[in-house]
Amino acid sequence: MSGPNGDPEVTANEIIEDEDDFNEDEYAAINAMLDQINSCLDDLEERNDVLNGKLHELLESNRQARQEFRAQIDKKEAEEQKQLPSEG
Repeated sequence: MSGPNGDPEVTANEIIEDEDDFNEDEYAAINAMLDQINSCLDDLEERNDVLNGKLHELLESNRQARQEFRAQIDKKEAEEQKQLPSEG
């Protein structure tokens, strides 16, 4: 009979016995590592959220600057167009 992962000659009883070999200290160590990983992931998520917010602010600022620049160019072109007919 093969085991749950296709391992030959591994029975369900052997898997249960292997799990019993873990002691409380090993579970505590694993839980501590998982807590540390979770804390690191939370920190990364928070930093990502902050960077995302700053990126949106920068994009909005650039969009507004482009609109203002375009408005200045359009205004200057309109003024130049007004001057051309009066010169003729």
